[in-house]
This record gives sequence, C-alpha cells and structure tokens, in this order.
Amino acid sequence: MFKQVQAVLFDLDGTLIDSAPDLGAAADQMRTERGLASLPLDAYRPMAGAGARGMLGIAFGMTPDHADFLAMREEFFRNYERRMTSNTRAFDGVPDLLQALVKRSLLWGVVTNKSMRFTGPLTAAMPLFASAGAVVGGDSTPHSKPHPAPLLEAARQLGLAPGRCIYVGDDERDIVAGRAAGMPTVAATYGYLGGTPEVHGWGADASIAAPLDLLSLLK
Repeated sequence: MFKQVQAVLFDLDGTLIDSAPDLGAAADQMRTERGLASLPLDAYRPMAGAGARGMLGIAFGMTPDHADFLAMREEFFRNYERRMTSNTRAFDGVPDLLQALVKRSLLWGVVTNKSMRFTGPLTAAMPLFASAGAVVGGDSTPHSKPHPAPLLEAARQLGLAPGRCIYVGDDERDIVAGRAAGMPTVAATYGYLGGTPEVHGWGADASIAAPLDLLSLLK
C-alpha cells in the first residue's frame, strides 16, 4: 500500500509498549495513600496514552485547571519514575516487527508526547529500542502532537523527507500530527485509543489490528 517508504515512525505508549500497568499503578498509589479504594487496571488503560492528565483524570476526576493539578502531577511523576519499567512490556509482535523493518533496511524511530524525563531512561532501559534511529519526546521541540513539529524533527534526525516516513499511532492526535507533517498514517487499533475507539473517523490512511499487520502494508 505504501510505496517508497524509507522509515516507520511510531508513537510509544499504546503503540510499541503497554505501559498502562505502570502508569495506572503510579496513579493508583496516590489513591490508596489517601485512603481511597484501589481501581482496576481496566479503568486506567483507555487513558494511559494521555499520561498524567489521563491518569489523574481517572484516579481523581481531576482536570489540568484544578488548583492542585501541578502538585498532583509532580507526585504522579515521581511515582511513575520509580517504577516505569516494572511491568511495561512491548506489545506482542512488536519485537518481530522491528526486526523485520531492520532486515528490510527500513529506518524506524519513536515520536511520543511523553517527556524526555521519562522517554530517555525508558528507551535506554529496554533493548527493544537499540536499533531506533530517532527518539523524539514531547518536549524535544517547542510543540507536542498533534502539532507536526515532533514528527518533522524525527524525519530530520533520520535524514529523510517527511513524505518518505509513515507514522503509526493509537490516538487521533497521532493521525492529525502525521497528516500535518505530510506523512502517510496508520492507526494502531490494538492500542489505548484515548477512550475514543471510533478509529474510522480519524482519517488515517490505514489501520492495523496487530503490530505485525504493518508488514503487509509495506510490501
């Protein structure tokens, strides 16, 4: 389907890795330390891609305009920092997918809204990312997704024109960012989906139900 592709860029949480267990646990710890009942992982999972905003929203019904949001966010960050690789794993098929891309001489990289405070240590700690040609975090450029700037930066790091890259993500903002950057886009329907699973309305060029499905689009 996609011709003349030289690189594949991926969102991180919900696309390459399932980080919901550690993100949810960091927020749930805040609940239990305040005497509130623990919530199941399934409550946190759909919003795991939204980071602190999503986790605090589930745990406390808190929005960023709350007076205590910044203090609570930093507490969440500290909790997450201590455990961010405890139960985070690659989705089934992701290691094989990345190996296949390398075998095909395709470059690949990561573009995430997770700040480099976490993205750097996390990707350094997981051997999965050893062959990544670019890792761009939410604060690597002045704008985060859905702005195209992070995707354009990743293409720059890879030395490619944006149109030679495709972007794969599990949130509507990923598709918006990819289209704005001039990249073909793929919706990862196995991911978190930001709590809005109407993927057909995102405007992606294609969708995949499992990571390895991407290979059939690259033939």
